[in-house]
Amino acid sequence: MKKLILLFLCLPLLVMAAPKVKISKFIIAHRGAWKKQGLPENSIASLQQAIKLGCYGAEFDVHMMADSVLVINHDHEFLGIPIETSTYEQLLTKKHTNGETIPTLEAYLKEGLNQKKTKLILEIKASEISKECSIIMTQKVMQMVKDLKAEKWMEYLSFDDAIGKEMMRVENKAKVSYLNGEKSPQELKSEGYFGLDYHYSVFEKHPEWIEEAKDLGLKSNSWTVNDIKIASLLLKNKVDFITTNEPELLMDLKK
Repeated sequence: MKKLILLFLCLPLLVMAAPKVKISKFIIAHRGAWKKQGLPENSIASLQQAIKLGCYGAEFDVHMMADSVLVINHDHEFLGIPIETSTYEQLLTKKHTNGETIPTLEAYLKEGLNQKKTKLILEIKASEISKECSIIMTQKVMQMVKDLKAEKWMEYLSFDDAIGKEMMRVENKAKVSYLNGEKSPQELKSEGYFGLDYHYSVFEKHPEWIEEAKDLGLKSNSWTVNDIKIASLLLKNKVDFITTNEPELLMDLKK
């Protein structure tokens, strides 16, 4: 009985001691949250850190290998090994600085599904081999998302208009944003895009596009913003999201 009373008295202290996660509803961690902790970009560890910080989303990049394995990496090479013309087994000979092997898309998505607060912002990198390879990769990506029942946690990006439109064709409810920067909000709306995801210099040139996007029901995101002054101005202009290499730096900014 005494133990039960003691536990009851301690419960408020345990609740007070529990760490509170500040949900950063406008911050997207670029290639995960990696910089401050010295983690590898696009690693499982950088995804976990973005989730720990409470970021709205963790952005990551997908490529397809010669044996059709989908992997997460920004560049077309992984530690000197060309991704598209190599097999996954060949890439396993190299490791990230924290000891991780290059993540497969399947492993990355499964890790991302172990939580309920951070969106998975998937960018498909266009093939350097052919447009056909880009389309095949896109179809495989969308099928894997479907197989894992991850749809509600996904948002998509691409610089390649054909990839973007293929994602929307395969899954008409997919939230796809365009990265390249030359299309107006009205063009994107007419083509079925979810949003415009442009470098901050595009919004400096066309600040009116943020408000136009909002009026059209599109989401606006700016990348890659690692400067508080630029981020503050974008938020003042009511941009929806900011993609950054330094989410910790922008945490205290208010929308």
